[in-house]
Formats: sequence, structure tokens, C-alpha cells
Amino acid sequence: QVQLVESGGGLVQPGGSLRLSCAAPRNIFNGYAMGWYRQAPGKQRELVASVTSGGSTNYADSVKGRFTISRDNAKNTVDLEMNGLKPEDTAVYYCNARSWPLEYWGQGTQVTVSS
Repeated sequence: QVQLVESGGGLVQPGGSLRLSCAAPRNIFNGYAMGWYRQAPGKQRELVASVTSGGSTNYADSVKGRFTISRDNAKNTVDLEMNGLKPEDTAVYYCNARSWPLEYWGQGTQVTVSS
């Protein structure tokens, strides 16, 4: 069973920063697009940011200018740097690896933005 291991979630005040990290096995990292999704209570899971194997990035409009996704192909990790956090960013954040038709998910890490 493929495991994507997330870390870095927690509680932060509005305006604060967090960095999420996801580690993937080498055999599913190379050549896979990697992404971060989030799911807030009562809402559908949504794409936050993604990065292709070639390094092209894509962001949800709601996080553009605040979040940055990056991948380290030597360490098989993908990080999400989150700045200027808002209460509406509160959600469980999931790491995703995709190379059609294969797709893998992490277990999720909670991010709570509250004063």
C-alpha cells in the first residue's frame, strides 16, 4: 500500500504561517503530479495547489499570492508554504499524487486558523 505521509499542520492565528510537508515513496514521486487538497467541514474537497513533475504550478484563486507549493525531487517531498492564513483556510489538508490512471492520497493533516 502506497503511503503519503503529511506533517506540519496545527493551530495558528489569523495572519500567521504554516508549512506542510508530504513525503512519498520514490517509485511514485518521480513522474507524478503532486498536489495539496483541502476539505472543510460540510464542504467538498478542493484543490489548493499542484505541481507537475516538470515543475509547473497551479493554485486555487483563493490562495494565490499567499501559498507556495514546491517539490524536492531529491528528497521525494512536496511542501506547501502558507502565509497570511485566514479562518476560511481552516480544513483538513491532503497530499495527492497523480499519474493517470493512478492516484494516491495521504491521511490528511488538520490546519486550524483561529484567534
